[in-house]
Order: sequence, then structure tokens, then C-alpha cells
Amino acid sequence: MPKIAGVRFKATGKIYYFSPGDLEFAPGDGAIVETVRGVEFGKIAIPVREVEESELKSPLKPILRKASEEDFEIAKKNAGKRPEAIRVAKEKITKHGLSMKLLDAEFTFDNSKVIFYFTSETRVDFRELVKDLAAHFRIRIELRQVGLRDESKILGGLGPCGRPCCCAGHLDDFERVSIKMAKVQGLSLNPVKISGLCGRLMCCLQFENAHYSETYKLMPKLGSEVGTPSGQATVTNNDLLRRIVTVKIQSKDDSFEFKQFPLNEIKVHHRQDDVHDGDEDGTAVNCE
Repeated sequence: MPKIAGVRFKATGKIYYFSPGDLEFAPGDGAIVETVRGVEFGKIAIPVREVEESELKSPLKPILRKASEEDFEIAKKNAGKRPEAIRVAKEKITKHGLSMKLLDAEFTFDNSKVIFYFTSETRVDFRELVKDLAAHFRIRIELRQVGLRDESKILGGLGPCGRPCCCAGHLDDFERVSIKMAKVQGLSLNPVKISGLCGRLMCCLQFENAHYSETYKLMPKLGSEVGTPSGQATVTNNDLLRRIVTVKIQSKDDSFEFKQFPLNEIKVHHRQDDVHDGDEDGTAVNCE
């Protein structure tokens, strides 16, 4: 079976698989690899292991060698040039009057190219800007436009929960999030309450979705009749996290009493149906 090693180029970046050959690595080791951008420096996130041939989507590029102390110094030096590159680029953008927001700059390991990441709400003609930057840095220039979720990942910040954004703190890559997840979890569908800093649905909706989805199917349908230790009742609310069902029980004098019961004490006649929603693009919408 072929061997693979997972390499990460940024602290919270996506993990890419490479062929280690006869080399052995431990997590955190430096590695010099061949990528589509050229020779790059990365750190081992997944140590060498064997995988089935069917798990590989395409031929793996090789890990050229283990990173030496000199390689670590080069990577550190390149990272140190980032603030100055951002400052210069912002000055050039202002000079050319371009409607674009610069987010970050990155020098390739061999120092042959600098990549600038930006966002813009309109199409930007940055040909003159590229010429100006190339004349200043005297290396190849690449301007790469990214989306709103990528902007939050690059800049970071605190989410509505008060903790650092998941995308900037620990997520390797973005996973698909839909409004269906918020519905299943019983959250308010007010976009302000379920949106992250990027204006898209919060990534954390996806984390516990599997648990909520399975529990949702076990819960009684809202408004349905169920059997309880206190007699027949009507379901008014479901607490999916604690698996508690709130019911309304009608007394003989036509008054109502609300009680809560664990799911295992409820005799369910009608389970919840699957939630269907076509909004799968991760954009928060107002459903109220």
C-alpha cells in the first residue's frame, strides 16, 4: 500500500497529502515539498502511514527532504517580511485608487513570488498595481481574491459566542453549513443570531449536527398526541440536547398543565419528519 504524510502550510490551514518516500516524520517536523506553486516549506500534521490505493484521488507529489535548521530560518525570514509587504501594497492600492481590501501577504519559500490576498465587492483592474509592486519587490507578484469566509479565517476575531472564530482557531477547511442545521437544532432563524463575522452561517452549526439530526428523528412531532406517565398529552416543545419533551395536559375542568418528561418515558405515536430546505450554500437567510 502507498504511504502518505499530511503537511500543513499554515497554522490552521488545510492538510495536504504528499508521498514521503523512505523518509520518516513525527508531527511538527518540517518538510520541504514540491507543490503547484513550486518548492514550499510545511510542517507535518499527519505522520507517515499507509493507505489504500482507492483513497488517493491523484498521484501524490513527493516530500523532497526533511527541513533543516537553515530551512526553518528561511521560513522565519519570509514570515518576517510580511508586515512590510502589506504596508507597501496598501500604499500602492491607495495610490491607484483601487476598491479592494488587502488582507494578507505571503512569500513563497524560494522567495520567487509574493502572493497578496484581497477582497473586493467589484471587479478590479489591478494590472498597473501588479506592475508597480513588481518594480518594488523585483519578484513575481500574484494577487488572489478570496471570499468572505476566507477573510474571517485570515483576519480572525471573536465570534458571537465570545470565543475566537473557529475558522481562524482550529478548522483545517470549511465544511458545508445549511439553514437546515439551524432548524434541526431548534435555533432562531434570525440571520443576525446564526451568522458569523463573515455574514455566513456559523461553522459551529456543523459540529454537533450529526447528534442533533439523530436525536431529532427520535423526538415526537410538535403538536402530536403522546402517552406520558400522567396520561395523554400534546407536545409543545422538544429539548434535543437533554432529550426532554414538554407537553400540555388537559384536566377534566378544561384547564391545562405543562409538564416535562424524559424521552424514554414518552410513548411516541408520530416521530419528527426530516427537515427539508434547499438553502445549502451557507448563506444566512431571514426565515422569520
